[in-house]
Amino acid sequence: MDRKYFAYVRVSTAKQGEKGVSLQEQRGAILQYAQRYGLSVVQWFEERESAAKRGRPVFTEMMKELRRGKARGVIIHKIDRGARNLKDWADLGDLIDAGLEVHFANESLDLNTRGGRLSADIQAVVASDYIRNLREETRKGFYGRLKQGFYPLPAPLGYLDRGKARKKELDPDRAPLVAKLFALYGTGQYSLHRLLNESRVWVLTNRRGSPLTLNGLSTLLNNPFYTGLMRVRRTGELFPGNHQPLITKSLFDRVQAILHGKTVFRTVRHNFAFRKLVRCGRCQYTLIGELQKGHVYYRCQRRSCATTTVREDTVDAYISPSISRLTLDPLEMEYIWGWLVDERAQEDTRCQQELHTTQLRLDEIRSRLGRLTDAFLDGNIDKSIFDARKAALLNDEQRMRETICDLEAGNDRGLERLKQFLELVQNAPVAYENANPSEKCELVKSLLSNLTLIDKRVDVTLNPEVEMIANRPKISCSSPSQGIHRTWNSILKKLLEQFEQSSIQGEVAA
Repeated sequence: MDRKYFAYVRVSTAKQGEKGVSLQEQRGAILQYAQRYGLSVVQWFEERESAAKRGRPVFTEMMKELRRGKARGVIIHKIDRGARNLKDWADLGDLIDAGLEVHFANESLDLNTRGGRLSADIQAVVASDYIRNLREETRKGFYGRLKQGFYPLPAPLGYLDRGKARKKELDPDRAPLVAKLFALYGTGQYSLHRLLNESRVWVLTNRRGSPLTLNGLSTLLNNPFYTGLMRVRRTGELFPGNHQPLITKSLFDRVQAILHGKTVFRTVRHNFAFRKLVRCGRCQYTLIGELQKGHVYYRCQRRSCATTTVREDTVDAYISPSISRLTLDPLEMEYIWGWLVDERAQEDTRCQQELHTTQLRLDEIRSRLGRLTDAFLDGNIDKSIFDARKAALLNDEQRMRETICDLEAGNDRGLERLKQFLELVQNAPVAYENANPSEKCELVKSLLSNLTLIDKRVDVTLNPEVEMIANRPKISCSSPSQGIHRTWNSILKKLLEQFEQSSIQGEVAA
């Protein structure tokens, strides 16, 4: 054992070990050193990992073998190849103090003398400081890119890398599938396992070309990058990105609510047409649907209630006449669509006003962000409060940006909702007649506000907007054009006002 030594060589990354020449150069220098001083290398320890942190497996194993007395000492190319943190250097110092030899092939140091040990300590401190400085400079560059709106990490699934200091671009193949993942999970009808199976049917793969994993899917659904925000996972900090969002903030928030159990969907065993829609007129409980002898019956939840059961076809017989009242004749439809075209033409002015108001709100949010940052830099608030308020303001900013995009694209929510509502009403009588139980249930939810069973009679109440159309005045046959104008101009204005108000309330609530 007297002249038997270990040899340790290291590079910082696996890529350097595969494509670089550093390992071969280190080996050559160590062999020359051993030959010059008559040392015998009995075992090589090769590592491809940074020495900035503790926990290198090969280095740890070598230290154990040295403590067991398996060799006289170790030969290392340079001090920074053996240790770039002071704790590992202290471990090497303990070996020297225990009588083992540590040689550096590229540095003439006698570690058995006070001067040689001091020189080595100084070089170890310099190597450690180099790592700290490098880490700090890397951190500055990393956060500098984030503040510029660039994501300095590999692009998430659905985006493509375009080089340093360039924004991520949507992947034309994967981006639509990722957006579909969010849309499906946002319905609340898909578990993570079921959604994962769907992704495999679509042959959606990750960056390495492998199928998605459950953990990968969960990470994807939790990543705000798809809304235009960049999050530092270690600290939770958010930064606005300059890449194109893939989904809206509202959809992302809904997905988060489902993931964290704030929104719960129950599995439907029986798909009855009026499930949870009919109430008892006596106790106000929702009637329960049951399948008996090939027919669906609805009964009160309270067994002691005197309300009798009602068959589904009986409920249908009460609803059908109410929906039939929504039938519109061709002259009415012609006026309605003409009115919508005229209203759309007048919408530009209102849209510009709303755009200006929204831009002012966006500027105020950005101003608050600036004041918040100044307060943090001046030491007036601590980092936890700063991060929480900054995240809230960035979320508000993202919503305002989405609103501005909608307005610039001409997507007026009030008028668009009115158009969709009128299309629903126009097709309602035919759609109800031909609908399956699930479709019929959704249609009734959209058109009716109440279904109450009183004795054996079902009281049907239409939604206020639908009631307005169903109870419209009869149009005189002598002057149908004037009658249609008076009737529908008033109805459409009231409906548009209601839909615009509900859109504003929805934004405030969000």
